[in-house]
Amino acid sequence: MTSDKGILIQNVYHMLAYAFQVLKQGNYEEVAAEEFDKIQDLFAAILAKGITQQLKQGLYREYVSRHNTLPVLRGKLDISGTIRQQIQQKKVLACEFDELSENNVFNQVLKTTAILLIREKSVAAAQKQALKKALLFFDNVDVLEPSAIRWNTLKLQRSNRSYEMLLNVCKLVLEGMLQTTEDGKYKMAAFSDEHMERLYEKFILEYYRQHHPQLKASAAQVKWDLDESTDPASVRFLPTMQTDIMLRHGDRTLIIDAKYYGHTMQMHHDSYSVHSGNLYQVFTYVKNQEAAQDGPVSGMLLYAKTEEAIVPDFTFGITGNQISVKTLDLNKPFALIAKQLDDIAKLHFYL
Repeated sequence: MTSDKGILIQNVYHMLAYAFQVLKQGNYEEVAAEEFDKIQDLFAAILAKGITQQLKQGLYREYVSRHNTLPVLRGKLDISGTIRQQIQQKKVLACEFDELSENNVFNQVLKTTAILLIREKSVAAAQKQALKKALLFFDNVDVLEPSAIRWNTLKLQRSNRSYEMLLNVCKLVLEGMLQTTEDGKYKMAAFSDEHMERLYEKFILEYYRQHHPQLKASAAQVKWDLDESTDPASVRFLPTMQTDIMLRHGDRTLIIDAKYYGHTMQMHHDSYSVHSGNLYQVFTYVKNQEAAQDGPVSGMLLYAKTEEAIVPDFTFGITGNQISVKTLDLNKPFALIAKQLDDIAKLHFYL
C-alpha cells in the first residue's frame, strides 16, 4: 500500500530502519515482513513491538519527589505536616523523599501515543490489541496533552538511550499526523511533508554511511568564504550553511540537498522551473565549499518523486560546477531505491 504522497508504506519502514538502526534487530523482523494498509498501522506495530521489548529490559525510571505520611521517618521530615498529624492524634510522620518511578515524561510520551493510536479507526485490530497488552504495565504512568510535550527537553543518556527510536516514532505521530478538531479533540490526519522531510534527509545520510563508508557521508556545515575586510563581529549574523548530506572521496565533494515537497517544480506564468530558493541555496553551498578545498565540488537537489507529470532530471554546468536536479522514487521496491542512491555515488565519484 502507499501513503497519501504515493510512497510505499513498507519503504517508510526501511527509511526508519536506516534512520534508527535498532529496527534492523531481530525483535522487529515481524514488522519488517508485514504489509500495512495505513501508515498509522506501521507506527502502531513499531510502537507495540518496541514497548514490549522495553518492558523486557525494564521501563526507564527517574527519581521523583514524594510527600507522604509514614510510621517511620523516610527522607526529610516535614515538621508542619507532622505537627498537624500529631494534633489529629495520628502516630505518623509527614515525610518528603525521592523515589524511583516509571511515571516520567519518557514513559508518558509512549503511553500518550499508544492511546491515541488505539483510538484511531484506521489502525488494525491486531495492532490495537498489541498496544493494549503492552499498556497493562503502564497503570502508574500519566497521560500527557500532546501539544504540551516539550521535545527539546527530553535528554537521552546512557540509562534511557534505548528510548531514542521509540520517542522519534512518537514525535512523528504526535507532531506529524495529529490535528485538533473544533471541540479540542485529536484526530489522525495525513502525514505532514515537514516531518517526512526530516526522515527523508536522515535516511539518505544513513544509507550512504552504511553502504558507502568511503564517501565519509556527513551533515557538515559549509563555512562562508569571507573577505579579509569582513568585520569579525558581524560574522555571527550570517546564516548557518547546514548541509543535509555531504559526500567526499579523494578530492571530490558532492553536496546533496534532500527535498520532500508536494510539488517538485514551481510554476510561474504557465511555465515550470526549479524552485529558485532551493537552487540558490545549493549553489551557494557549492561555491563556498569550493573555496575551502582544491578539488571539484558538485551540488544536487534530490527531490522525493511526486505524482506530477514533470519529473526533474537535469544537470547544469554553472561557473564550472555541476548542479543536478534529480528525483528519488519512493514508490518503487526498496532495492530500486537503493540502486538509485548507489548510481548517484558511482556517477559522481567514479566508483
